[in-house]
Amino acid sequence: MNRAYFTNTNSLAKESYTCELHHTIKINYIMMKKILFIIAIISVSVVNILNLSAQSVSATDIVRKADEKFNGERSSIMVMSMTIIRPTWQRAVEFKNWSLGRDYALTLITAPAKDVGQTFLKRGAEMWSWNPAISRLIKLPPSMMSQGWMGSDYTNDDILKESSVVIDYNHEIVGEESIDGRLCYKIKMVAKEDASVVWGHQIRWIDKKDLLVLKAELYDEDGYLVRTESGSDIKVMDGRVIPSRLELIPADEKGNKTIVEIKDIRFNVSIEDSFFSQQNMKRVR
Repeated sequence: MNRAYFTNTNSLAKESYTCELHHTIKINYIMMKKILFIIAIISVSVVNILNLSAQSVSATDIVRKADEKFNGERSSIMVMSMTIIRPTWQRAVEFKNWSLGRDYALTLITAPAKDVGQTFLKRGAEMWSWNPAISRLIKLPPSMMSQGWMGSDYTNDDILKESSVVIDYNHEIVGEESIDGRLCYKIKMVAKEDASVVWGHQIRWIDKKDLLVLKAELYDEDGYLVRTESGSDIKVMDGRVIPSRLELIPADEKGNKTIVEIKDIRFNVSIEDSFFSQQNMKRVR
């Protein structure tokens, strides 16, 4: 065989290899496009699932979960201090609160000395106060729920929880805003027509990550802003992330403010409904 034969053979081999290489590259390119297309479809599907999941969480669900997180799904015991601030004076009150669901609540004043032993009881639809200084038990009518508790900017309804932020209001997500660097649901709560509540409507800013109520605006039946509340000093207490400092500022009383600090809290403790009795109001410590 002559040199020309080998040259032609090598040339044919090179052309064959080149064709196979081009064919392989083409197949790989097509496969890569298919893989990228499949990844794109999967990514869109995941995003749609996440969006659908986010949309399926209703405003009522958010309010309920935030309320249960702060007050306990079944029960809670809280130890708190309250500072009442006025333009020319201020005073402090310390108290302990037991609650069981939305039907039972008992609050005991532990300081100052002149108020020690005062208790407030909610049992079903009935509400009572006990003052040991005068040995007098008083039934509180519904009309007193909007009155200030212990001279503060909080109402009797806030402490005894006669109304329910979940049951007594219709809820709507009206936007999103950041409070102290935390992205929040902005939820409007409008009182139901048959609900016996203090507020005509509320707007609450609830942290999307930890379901914390970081701000609330409370309006009367005529739509006028009555007070603004804020939650801060976020801590882990009894295994939950909650705001441990609550600040309440009336809209039309300049210089007035009430601050509540949570000293200790326990969630879902074992409490019998028999604990919430008129007899126990007089002896609880």
